[in-house]
Amino acid sequence: MAKNIYIVSTLIFNYFTVVFKGGKHMELKNIVIRILFLTLILALLLWFPIPKVRSSSEVGNLIYWLLVAFLDTLVLSYMIVNSKWSGWKLVLATFAVFYGIMTFLSQIETIVFLTYFEEIIPPEMIPKLFVEGFIVAAVFSPIAVIVHGKMRESLQKPTKEFSLPLKVWTWKLLLIGIVYMLIYIAFGALVFKPLAGKAFDEYYANLQLPAWILPFQILRGIVWGILAIPIVKMIDDWKKTRLAVALLYSLLMASLLLVPNPYMPDVIRRAHFVEILLSNFLFGWLVVTIFHWRYER
Repeated sequence: MAKNIYIVSTLIFNYFTVVFKGGKHMELKNIVIRILFLTLILALLLWFPIPKVRSSSEVGNLIYWLLVAFLDTLVLSYMIVNSKWSGWKLVLATFAVFYGIMTFLSQIETIVFLTYFEEIIPPEMIPKLFVEGFIVAAVFSPIAVIVHGKMRESLQKPTKEFSLPLKVWTWKLLLIGIVYMLIYIAFGALVFKPLAGKAFDEYYANLQLPAWILPFQILRGIVWGILAIPIVKMIDDWKKTRLAVALLYSLLMASLLLVPNPYMPDVIRRAHFVEILLSNFLFGWLVVTIFHWRYER
């Protein structure tokens, strides 16, 4: 056990040294302290839910919420530290990305499949999840920006932001939507279903996909692309932008699946975690690549 803890600690330390190298010339020690502090804040926000939103067994899994909070804080901090934005502009962007990925894009699919899930998830709980996610993101976003010292307006010489004509934004977002739909289908069939095994047929026995599921996923992919726009604009380095979007897409969405819950068997939950982690990382990488494609500064 001690050996495993040492290995995990070493990997986390090495991750910090690589990911945050050169980020605003901040000392590694200070960044680690700030991230750990923000992890505690976010864990408390996630652990103390709105009454009756989660069961007592879910709320009791504090160790899981600490892990979720650490991963979410890590990727949001990477975006904030490398951002040239500051002040309330950065707070609003952080809120939009955090709430959009963690809550909106996650729960909007639950609403679509509510007819199937109503025997598993009480319909009256869905609005509460939207409200809870809003509160968590609204409280945490300004705290994160303040803790990382980005609340004051930057005195740096302004640089030209990433910008495209409306026509180009339109076809690129449409392409992103189609790419998301293809990745959604491919990873569902080639990753999730094999990993879930027999549990897939048992859990989704009565599931019937509507005829409009593919257009819906394209629209969902467009929303993903829109959420990436502020990140693309706030980070000038394209390599850092790709990594930021890929990590935000994958970890903010998948991290909640680390917490055991009464609505999803562990086999299904773990299979979804792997599927979303891999597919969203790839998708996030491709989104920035598409935005960057045929772009000249």
